[in-house]
Amino acid sequence: MQILRTKPIEQTLADSDEPGRRLKRSLSTWDLMIMGIAVAVGAGIFSVGAKAAASFAGPAVTVSFAIAAVACALAIMCYAEFATAIPVAGSAYVFTYATMGELLAWIIGWNLILELFTAGAVVAKYWGLYLSKVFALAGLDVPASVQLGPVELVWGPFLIVAIFTALLVLGTKLSARVANFFTVVKIAVVLFVIVVGFMYVKAQNYSPFVPAAVPSHASGSTAVLQQSLFAFATGSAPAQYGLLGVFGGAALVFFAFIGFDVVATSAEEVKDPQKTLPRGIFAGLGAVTLLYILVSLALTGMVPYTTLAAADQPTLTTAFEAVGNTGAAKVIAFGSLVGLTTVIMVLLMGFARVVLAMSRDGLLPRALSVTSEKRSTPARLQILCGALVALVAGLTQVDVLEEMINIGTLSAFVVVSLGIIVLRRRRPDLKPSFRVPFGKVIPIVSAVLCLYLMTNLAVETWIYWAGWVVIGLIIYFSYGRRHSRLNERFTEARQAVAPEAAERVTSRES
Repeated sequence: MQILRTKPIEQTLADSDEPGRRLKRSLSTWDLMIMGIAVAVGAGIFSVGAKAAASFAGPAVTVSFAIAAVACALAIMCYAEFATAIPVAGSAYVFTYATMGELLAWIIGWNLILELFTAGAVVAKYWGLYLSKVFALAGLDVPASVQLGPVELVWGPFLIVAIFTALLVLGTKLSARVANFFTVVKIAVVLFVIVVGFMYVKAQNYSPFVPAAVPSHASGSTAVLQQSLFAFATGSAPAQYGLLGVFGGAALVFFAFIGFDVVATSAEEVKDPQKTLPRGIFAGLGAVTLLYILVSLALTGMVPYTTLAAADQPTLTTAFEAVGNTGAAKVIAFGSLVGLTTVIMVLLMGFARVVLAMSRDGLLPRALSVTSEKRSTPARLQILCGALVALVAGLTQVDVLEEMINIGTLSAFVVVSLGIIVLRRRRPDLKPSFRVPFGKVIPIVSAVLCLYLMTNLAVETWIYWAGWVVIGLIIYFSYGRRHSRLNERFTEARQAVAPEAAERVTSRES
């Protein structure tokens, strides 16, 4: 029964104020809104939108974005209620620990590590590729990688991760100010894409809006592994496009909305979190959803989706190069570089905050949760997280695990949505400043929709995810369960009660 014990909310709040392990509250509503936009505008627009249109949904990628936005909005309502009730670092991990027990909290925390670590490495890898493209468009021959003996090192990810790791060590507020500047620049680039892109829109490119399903190009076991779990479970033949393609596209572009659960991990560093968190999260979500839909309309209206599908790695620049506007393609390549820059920063911060929360609780080594006395940042942990992300991004083909980011996020969304129902039942005395409307309806719909999107991810993604969860369970049962501070407190309380109980028994016998 130890693994089912929940951590009292009061204890969670007390632990967040432990000397030497506390964070500084310095972020405002504006900072949170910009943080959400910073991580979302870039991750979605510059990397996965064109891929989803090319391989899954065609012009209906706009609907894919809308479905993903609705799923995110429903789940983020649940996050906002939790975050105003328990405003500490750790996000879904902390919320699950307070409602569903230690084991499930560990699994969710482990999934968040998967999401943020993999996302940081994937985006850093993309940043290195875009940096090479910017050099090429500028007429400079700068190699993207260097050969170190038998190892080929992509140096771009090392550079950008090192810069933002240093900024995060110096302070969250300073990092937010830098992110504000970069975010303004990339929003300007996105608006440029929308305005210029609509000049090339042709109505016939939207037809057919939902392309008819066609057999997948892959064959044999590869086709089985690359089809969605839903198609595999229902016996459907491996295919692209069609209605299932729209939902498959939604599952892929959900990557574009990962920023908003990352924002929730910063709850402990927010001034007046009961008011600031909901406002910042929802304002950011509304802004990026509008931008996504406008960009996807421009993208699929400029060129037929088949043109995007013919490219090896379709991006926004693919469409502008296809219509002959190389000048705009150069601007977008630069904007993509800037856009991905701030994404890396927010993901690095979120990664460190989740590990911080888990190490505070003893599920990971406690030494990881020590913060700097001067700046109240987890300096050693942030450097460790940055080093891991840089190594994986610079030395491996981490981009093949792109969908792992989505399955980690969606699994956390499912548990947080259901956790709201549990929280209200167990702690009716709590009065968070934000409450999800319509009782149990929205949390249940959110959980079902996120679970359905999970089933639209590839079979091989589920296999990789299952392996990740197994590794996590091994670590938990071999280390985390024994070193859990909740377990230690329970043991101490039981030992303190034992002598008193023995004394009462002796008294009755005498």
